[in-house]
Amino acid sequence: MLPDSLCPVLQGWLGILFCSITGLRGSALDCTDRDAGGARCSISVEKLLDRASQHAELIYRVSEEARTLFEEMFIPFSALTQQGRGSHLCTSNVVPIPTSKSDVQQISDKWLLHSVLILIQFWVDPLMDLQASLDRYDNAPSALLNKTKWMSSKLMNLEQGVLVLIRKMLDEGSLELHNNESVTAYLVPPDMVEHVLRDYAMLSCFKKDAHKMETFLKLLKCRQTDRPSCSFF
Repeated sequence: MLPDSLCPVLQGWLGILFCSITGLRGSALDCTDRDAGGARCSISVEKLLDRASQHAELIYRVSEEARTLFEEMFIPFSALTQQGRGSHLCTSNVVPIPTSKSDVQQISDKWLLHSVLILIQFWVDPLMDLQASLDRYDNAPSALLNKTKWMSSKLMNLEQGVLVLIRKMLDEGSLELHNNESVTAYLVPPDMVEHVLRDYAMLSCFKKDAHKMETFLKLLKCRQTDRPSCSFF
């Protein structure tokens, strides 16, 4: 039994902890299309974009940490030099990045939102495949396993948030990516060492596309407040 004098202190710390956890988990997905009373989502588009872009930024950061951890654990320097850190294997080009400021200015909000959703839907299954692959490693660190599971879970959360943004900003329903060929079809076939290099390439490619998601959402967020000055550069 705790002393009475400690109860208010403990309650205060528990409140802070709960709020912190809620904040970390919070994203655009906190706002479904309708609330409990049947009313339309009351959170503003600006707030939803802020949460979604923060969510995408966290996913990108964790993907970078996971790729670095995998590299340190499983990729010898000789193979790393030969593979070029995996970037050249990302040949799928699901969504291209505009190459000039004029191209960026001509991109519509609809293109940005749909591109983010396409990237998310493209990676849902490959990330689950990556989790299953890493689970079969004899010496995969728990930190790496936890990061890949976290990315997979948060990516699906981000998908729900982007769907809400599409409904609010474009007044459209869900968008499904058809003929979603697995990203593994673009990578080297797995056999022993090549299996490890494939997983490394997958992490590298996901990191690259996670950065696209973050960039597109931050551009959308910027356009809500200062459209003329917004670009990727």
